[in-house]
Amino acid sequence: MGKYHDLAEKIVKNVGGKENINSLTHCITRLRFKLKDESKANDDVLKNMDGVVTVMKSGGQYQVVIGNHVPQVYDDVVEIAGLSGQASTSQEDESQGMMNRLIDIISGCFQPFLGVLSAGGMIKGVNALLVFLKVYQNTSGTYLMLNGIGDTIFFFMPIIVGFTASKKFGLNQFLGMAIGGALCYPALQLNALSVNEPISTLFAGTMVESPVYTTVFGLPFIANNYTSSVIPVILIVWFASKLQKIAKKIIPELIQTFFVPFFVLLIALPVGFLLVGPVVTVLTNVLSTGFVNLNEFSPLLMGLIVGFFWQVLVIFGLHWSLIPLAMMQLGTLGYSTALVGMFGASFAQTAAVGAMYFKLKNEKEKALVIPAVISGICGVTEPAIYGLSLPKRKPFIFSMIGGAASGAVMTVLGAKSYVMGGLGIFGVVNYINTGTGDASAMWTAFMAIGVAVVIGFTLTFFFWKDEAVVEELADVKNDGGAKHEAINSPITGAVLPLSQTQDQAFAKGILGKGILIEPYEGIVTSPFEGTVMSLFPTKHAIGLISDEGMELLIHIGMDTVQLEGKYYEAKVKQGDKVQKGQVLITFDIEGIKNQGYSVETPVIITNSADYLDIVESQEKEVTINDTLLTALV
Repeated sequence: MGKYHDLAEKIVKNVGGKENINSLTHCITRLRFKLKDESKANDDVLKNMDGVVTVMKSGGQYQVVIGNHVPQVYDDVVEIAGLSGQASTSQEDESQGMMNRLIDIISGCFQPFLGVLSAGGMIKGVNALLVFLKVYQNTSGTYLMLNGIGDTIFFFMPIIVGFTASKKFGLNQFLGMAIGGALCYPALQLNALSVNEPISTLFAGTMVESPVYTTVFGLPFIANNYTSSVIPVILIVWFASKLQKIAKKIIPELIQTFFVPFFVLLIALPVGFLLVGPVVTVLTNVLSTGFVNLNEFSPLLMGLIVGFFWQVLVIFGLHWSLIPLAMMQLGTLGYSTALVGMFGASFAQTAAVGAMYFKLKNEKEKALVIPAVISGICGVTEPAIYGLSLPKRKPFIFSMIGGAASGAVMTVLGAKSYVMGGLGIFGVVNYINTGTGDASAMWTAFMAIGVAVVIGFTLTFFFWKDEAVVEELADVKNDGGAKHEAINSPITGAVLPLSQTQDQAFAKGILGKGILIEPYEGIVTSPFEGTVMSLFPTKHAIGLISDEGMELLIHIGMDTVQLEGKYYEAKVKQGDKVQKGQVLITFDIEGIKNQGYSVETPVIITNSADYLDIVESQEKEVTINDTLLTALV
């Protein structure tokens, strides 16, 4: 029985049981389920479960964020659910869309060996660093051996991806490895064939011109160096999986063991070499040229965009769409610029969370900071994002700004990465030219780290305030009950769920959690002691902050801003201190309705993410003396 057996049991139960699981993989911090029916999963239970950071849905996957110990939890989940660890393709949801499907395929192929990929990159990076420090020469046996160890996973990438892609598509895994091996076969590489003069050139004079050195079955064979490539093997394995299904239907079961692989290899690989590979080669050339042109057009813009949005891409699982392109560039150019803009994002995130340590009031949240910072320094930011910065909103945004600034530094100064795999602080050695020993890009990386850290930390430290409510126990005996802050209704009227409002921003909870009131009287009172943060010139909306830190928005009517203040009268002004029950605004219900506007009034706690939960009144009607919302701390 594994260490996380109890947690794994609860996870399996709350994703709908083992019968609801199509497949399961994991990355550095997340369990990635493909469920038959996501509606059977208990999102809220999982999100509030000890040992689970949060739940995300992206790319056709149901992702349970665990943390750094996810491999151990994964092993226990696999055992409890009776999974083989292999993806099942029998009941895939084909309706999830092409983009989600592509993201799912790419991430599914990389996740199983991400740790080994990182290790290989770090070995290569450390080896390059030691050469830079003149510990030994790049011609020494030590360098050659360490470089070979680190480079193996990159050089033979098609074999590894062939294996993982086979699991994804349901192909015999050894067939997948054989396909990857063929793509690495020396005699079929461009390096081997190009020693001769080309017999012809396709697309001459264009950015995708391709020399032809030989023909196969009378057709031009556009050679490529497929070592370290990703997309060709994935496409060929997918094609081979379709052939395997057809072959199993046609070939008698008695001889399938030999003849199914025979026909799959005999058809899939020639088609791959003659069609799939060249098409991908052309597309790679186009994309690589596009990135180079974008970098030449505006390195600043490229760095800003990649750095700013990188963490958002990671949250939605979209970052996988850029990784293969970077690997293609490494294989074709010997360096990559596709991902340099994102390098500082993890450090900006880590610095923002570090600054939160000095501002957080909740000791339980504060205790999460140190582990999150240590993890973030090593490049794993999920605990920092989902456990701290994202729920508090502003620190996450500040980290995005720091990421954008550091991305601009990297691209403006022309940084290039020469290896992949090193994460966080280990990634600086990725920017040492392994061929020449030039470390100028590494110093640029250090500069970008400094920019990211300073901006992420400074913005969070000086411009973010923790508004979470903390009750000092002092000499008061804690009875073990949940701490909470209750607020009265600011309006007398009928109570409705917020989801029923006409405005989708309110209905979907984008602005925060709350409730909807259909007013009986045109009077708005303060539900607590606090301060008027904002009062719209049209007087149709007012923002308050309680003395305990709760931020409340009262929005009187829908689209009533167009009345330009008519039918509204403010009794307070921005910055005023207000008492509980004090009249804030009066309004003419009939006058507003006669102009064709609704007076339904959302009452929103805009910093609801600072609370464990927001409990709404279950009453059908409320007065200004009734409790409307209760925020659990």
